[in-house]
Amino acid sequence: MRWIIFFLLLAPHAILSAEVRTSTETRPSAVSTDTIRLQIISQRTIRGIHLSSWGAGSSKSRAELIKKINKSVINAVVVAIKEVDGQVYIPGVAAAHKYGAYAPAISQPEEMLKDFKNANLYTVARIVVFKDKVMPFRRGDMAVHTPDGGTWRANNGSTWLDPYNKEVWSYILDVAERAAKLGFDEVQFDYLRYPTEGRTGLCRYTKPHNTKNAIANLKDFLIYARNRLKPYKVKISADVFGLTTTAKDDMGIGQDIKVIADNVDYIYPMMYPSHYYTGEYNLKNPNSQPYKVIDRGLKDALKRLGPDYAKLRPYLQDFNMGWHYGPHEVRAQIIAARRNMLGSWVLWNSGNRYNWAALTPQSFRAFVEPDYKNEK
Repeated sequence: MRWIIFFLLLAPHAILSAEVRTSTETRPSAVSTDTIRLQIISQRTIRGIHLSSWGAGSSKSRAELIKKINKSVINAVVVAIKEVDGQVYIPGVAAAHKYGAYAPAISQPEEMLKDFKNANLYTVARIVVFKDKVMPFRRGDMAVHTPDGGTWRANNGSTWLDPYNKEVWSYILDVAERAAKLGFDEVQFDYLRYPTEGRTGLCRYTKPHNTKNAIANLKDFLIYARNRLKPYKVKISADVFGLTTTAKDDMGIGQDIKVIADNVDYIYPMMYPSHYYTGEYNLKNPNSQPYKVIDRGLKDALKRLGPDYAKLRPYLQDFNMGWHYGPHEVRAQIIAARRNMLGSWVLWNSGNRYNWAALTPQSFRAFVEPDYKNEK
């Protein structure tokens, strides 16, 4: 039956197959969407929500969230383990304790994971890689510097770890390895990129920085991560800017979606409509057109990625930023993903306040998947 539902939902978009077969601009070989669709169907479908460290780590908050999850179609949680402030929220990472980066948001990670596993949830540990407000000051040699040797700062005051520095890699993978040992199903790397939002021309790294080196370095980081985490059989993934599905270059941040996708199990483009500029995809206000943003971005991704399109799990918007996002807007994004063959996605809300009305089995059957059966 599942195969039938996929066919019924996706048949109106069979034209995509022709686009893939005829496009040679971004991919040397032709791959039919039927092949890609089969790859997607063969995988576990992930319908997730992102959880803050404090929300996931608090037994009271976690119990309340699990109650809501149990009444929904959500079957996965992405938990913040290391954030943009540089804090590491799980104990057991020696360098984090030594340099004051540890914050006890998830003081009992084993208990947290047990609760999530008991609720039959797929668990992802999200780790911010290079943006960091702690280690650049505690370990100045690991920071991105200015020409005079000072610590480089973005316009908002944020600081960054040097993506070329192998000690930085080792530190980040210490965090990832700890998450893998705890039993997370997947380790997800965020801010796997170079600094923006400031005078980036003043950034100085431990190696010559240019587009070619930037892309190659992120690839090498992922290879290093794969080797470090191999003993734990944990999946690895990466978050990328939403517009990487369409951009023909690295966007000045080292993120070539084709290169990254080739070196991870899954890739998560952050396709929040509020983050697209006026005029993108010929939309006057992308934020007010959630379906069209996701639909057009994923169509471009299919052309660019070919078989690796099956690795996509887009981050979708469930927060207000210049436009009210309620159940209708959330569903519109989910439907756009589904009509582009993707049943896996993750919703983002920094305060864990989701539009649960859009995620009930009844709503899901009515608007997204008529044959959906409660998995819980």
